[in-house]
Order: sequence, then structure tokens, then C-alpha cells
Amino acid sequence: MNRDGTRAPVTNLRTLLRSLVLNTEGETVTVRELMNAVGRRAYGPVLLLLGFIAVSPLTIIPGSNWFVATITLIFALQIVVGRRTPWLPKGALDFSFSRELLVKGAAEGEKYAVMVDALVKPRLTFLTESPFVQIVALLCVLASLLTYPLGLVPFGPLLPGLTVLLLGLALTARDGVVVLFAAVTFGAATYILWTILPKLAHLWPF
Repeated sequence: MNRDGTRAPVTNLRTLLRSLVLNTEGETVTVRELMNAVGRRAYGPVLLLLGFIAVSPLTIIPGSNWFVATITLIFALQIVVGRRTPWLPKGALDFSFSRELLVKGAAEGEKYAVMVDALVKPRLTFLTESPFVQIVALLCVLASLLTYPLGLVPFGPLLPGLTVLLLGLALTARDGVVVLFAAVTFGAATYILWTILPKLAHLWPF
């Protein structure tokens, strides 16, 4: 329910952004409130939410990329093993962001959301259903793992975050073609990590 009492189900990127703004209030907003705003039992919208956060201004907070990756990892792993109601630690759910950054990110994202949503529609829907939904979740797990090393380089987490966003959008809109695009962004993130591994190795103290 929105604050005005109307129901606005999340069906694409634009409705996600509007739901986040309409269903939150105050100076700060917690992860729990964000997940409740989109429906925390719905795999697609939650992954779409986590992907949006990963590529939004909210990640300017130091360490937030790794935090979001960890939440995504925990959530997606439970989808892989078939848990019907994914669980998250209380500490993660109570973590708060500035709502001003959320509203700003939603406003910036809306102009792109209109273009993205115009291209999304139910296609190759079998790729968004079981057992492929578990494969989609596994890709989210792998993308989250890529975020940890890529978080050490500027803009490194962008492609893994985009992968999660696209996979969440694919499940939400039941568009299997978007799953294929997400696989491409995941491949690109993997390639980038492979090319910069020698440089990252020099950052470790051993």
C-alpha cells in the first residue's frame, strides 16, 4: 500500500522507483522499509531493488557496495536452495540510508526507467520460471561475489550491480530476453576482474 492507501504493485523499474518514494518517509530509510515497500516475499522486485541500490547514489557511503553485495548474496543463496520466504539478519534490515539520496536516485533513474520499461515485456518467460529462476539467483550470487574484489577499483561494482538489477527486472517483468542481457553484463564484469587481477594482487599484504 502507498501512503495514500492505494496499491501499486511493482511490475517494472518505474513502478519500483515510485514505490520506494511513495512508501517511505522521514530523513532516513532502512533496508527493512525498502524491502517492505516493494514486497519482501517477491524475489524479482527485491533483486531489482538491490540492483538499483547497487548502481545508485546510495553507494557513495564507504563500504556500501560490499554491504549491498552481502545482502544480495544472502538473499539470492536462499532462492538457489528453494527457500520460499528468504530471511535476512536483523542488523542488515535495520541498516539505514539517507532518504534524500534515495529520492534523488529515484528521480535520476526515472528518465532511464521509462526507456528501459518500454523495451521490457513478457518474452521467453520459461527463463524466469523454475528451474531457471534458481540459475538466475545463482548468477546474482556470482555477481555479488565479483563485487568484493571489484569494489577495490573505481566504478568496479557497477557491472555486477547492473547484472543484479537486470536479473531482478527480468523476474519482475517475466522477460527472459533481459536474462540474456544480464548474462552479457556478468560476462563483462568477469572479464574486467580477470584483466585487473594482477593489479589487485599488489593490494594484498601477502
